[in-house]
Amino acid sequence: MAPPIQLEYAPRSQFVQFHMRKQRWACMICHRRAGKTTACLMDLLDHAARTPGGRYAYIAPLRNQAKTVAWDMLKAFARPVLRGGPNESELRVDLLNGSRITLFGADNPDALRGQAFNGVVLDEYADMPPSLYSVIVRPALADRRGFAVIIGTIKGRNQLWGTYELAKNNQDWYTAYLRASETRILPDDELEDAKRQMSEEQFASEFECDPYAAIMGAYYANQVSRAEREGRVLGPNQLKNFVEPSTPIHTAWDLGMGDSTAIWFWQVVGSEIRVINYYESHGKGLDHYTQVLAMLGYRYGTDFVPHDAKVRELGTGKTRVETLVSLGRNPELIPGHNLIDGINAVRLIFPKCWFDAKKCESGLEALRQYRADYDEVKKLFKETPRHDWASHPADAFRYLAMAYRVMKPPEQEVRPKGVFITLPELSYDQYAETGTKKEERV
Repeated sequence: MAPPIQLEYAPRSQFVQFHMRKQRWACMICHRRAGKTTACLMDLLDHAARTPGGRYAYIAPLRNQAKTVAWDMLKAFARPVLRGGPNESELRVDLLNGSRITLFGADNPDALRGQAFNGVVLDEYADMPPSLYSVIVRPALADRRGFAVIIGTIKGRNQLWGTYELAKNNQDWYTAYLRASETRILPDDELEDAKRQMSEEQFASEFECDPYAAIMGAYYANQVSRAEREGRVLGPNQLKNFVEPSTPIHTAWDLGMGDSTAIWFWQVVGSEIRVINYYESHGKGLDHYTQVLAMLGYRYGTDFVPHDAKVRELGTGKTRVETLVSLGRNPELIPGHNLIDGINAVRLIFPKCWFDAKKCESGLEALRQYRADYDEVKKLFKETPRHDWASHPADAFRYLAMAYRVMKPPEQEVRPKGVFITLPELSYDQYAETGTKKEERV
């Protein structure tokens, strides 16, 4: 029998039970600098070293993020059990027993399709597309009865929070909720200094894992929360007569080129905008989406597409509008508009919107998470949104709002009282103090 291999790792006491767990599934919400990524990489390495021929994956929201956060650490810890050198181009280490650990990014889900894994870690799960786990990762674990570990720092009551809430009372799941004030991993004086230099919301989210802390720089999080409070996000038992059969159902598309394509399905009934479905896929041609729409069987109206859909593609010589027409659709271009005008249009129509909670679940989560990018040098939010998995659903919803503006001229709209039109260029201090930097009440 070969002697055991010693890996240079001593787990923090907060993660000892995690390493000893018997459950197949795990969900951990951890404060910043708790050491969750280190613990999970070592957990993958431990399983890989004990499982000949195993296949393991560490997934971050972005592949570059996975490389920055985990690659050097994985190479260092895996050195005693490596077979050959690390594969720098594929971010992969192969072990002496034939096992393999690979780093992936959720921004390229196609790289994960068709694979089988013994174990997977999803790090910063709140920043990943909601469908990634259920559609791609969970099926990839089936053949080998693999395990999954879902971890992250909380960003509102999003999918990470929802997963933890479902898991905490389920004996098949291991769960942990690590707040900085309770773990004592970081010294008290360090936490006090961080508290002085951060807004209350930032500190509550990053160090105390407070799900009710604001998502900093979010464009629509408050609007989604308000729709939920007011009962405009409807569950299965509330959907009787939700879809009006005599009224056409329109679609609003964000047409990705190599990225995801996102589609919202909606109809106007009186003063209400009923958002009845949402669909998104990655790397598919327009024929795929028209087939999906045909299978859904709705009575369709207009397909609203972005203004750049009139540009001719080099490969076919056709515009995407022409392609959609040839596929039997009824496209109409959204008028060109300023991004901020489009964002404000979404805020104005949101009080009119009613949603099918189940069918629009992933789209609504994207609207919650859509936020301004942050300039680390200038210490303020940029005028451009952060480009991540939430961008395509949010862009498609912006096109929905602009389409509604075309269908309902501005003079016919009744602007709701107390709505703020907010530009996204905010400093942390300004956001914490007022929630806005530039605002006008309409």
